Amino acid sequence: MMGPTKMEQITTPAEQALTEAPAETYSPPSVARLARSAWAPRAESPERRSWTFALAATLLVAAVGFGLLYADDTGNQATVRSLATTKADLEHPHLTIWNVPQQVKGSSWYLAGGIPDTFTYHLKATSTGPMSVSILTLEQWAAANGCVDAGRGTTNYCMHHSGAVISWLSVTSVTYDFHLAEGCADYVSVFTSPASITIRPNVSVTYNPASSATGACA
Repeated sequence: MMGPTKMEQITTPAEQALTEAPAETYSPPSVARLARSAWAPRAESPERRSWTFALAATLLVAAVGFGLLYADDTGNQATVRSLATTKADLEHPHLTIWNVPQQVKGSSWYLAGGIPDTFTYHLKATSTGPMSVSILTLEQWAAANGCVDAGRGTTNYCMHHSGAVISWLSVTSVTYDFHLAEGCADYVSVFTSPASITIRPNVSVTYNPASSATGACA
């Protein structure tokens, strides 16, 4: 039999070993290390870069192409409009036929001019004093001269009160487009005044022949 002394010697080293063995500890991964690994840049493959560049180049070429097509279309439309305007100008030329200032020296004077057939007549004039303007047929023109010759009134009166297509009495400006001569050669315009004045005309015509007789000729 073993005595108590030897039993204590056997158990004592084991207890010491349990007491002296260091405890294992858990160390979590470094936050800084995790952050670096999570956001670390990743290299892009050459194939991906080439595909991106090709797509960008394709989009750029398409945009330039659309821009050129739009510019070309805009230019073509402008050319068409210009040609249409030129064609209209050639078919309907616009001409100034009276633009020189002239005087009417009192109630026995007048200024008169024929309105051409196949044209729209653009009557436009100003004056330094009251003027009267009438558009007459040739028959009315003859009646106005007969009124003056018979002494029934002054030229300033008879030219506007012996019959007229249209009249503007005692005005200092007139603007009117007359269309009845577009198919008729039977009209004259006449200017008079009760006093001495200067008339500044800007009379023009546009070629615009009617398809049938107009006005007094119809």
